[in-house]
Amino acid sequence: MRKARHRGIIASIFDKWPGKRIFGPYRLMPLFFFLGAALEFSMINWTVGETNFYRVYKINQVEKEARSIIEKEKFVQVNLNKV
Repeated sequence: MRKARHRGIIASIFDKWPGKRIFGPYRLMPLFFFLGAALEFSMINWTVGETNFYRVYKINQVEKEARSIIEKEKFVQVNLNKV
């Protein structure tokens, strides 16, 4: 019973959103576009302590690249020792 009532509220909100006749289900795309932009903005600009999402991402990318280079050097060195 409670789920049906919540579904009715959500459906009524979506039905009240303008552009239903012209755009159909795509009328909500601008809403989600701006929500995504807000999420991206928050990930870039909000810091917790001294870190944010992009600092952590950059650090992980550098570590991954360093591991890759080390593995390549080990592989080359092992192959040179075989020769």
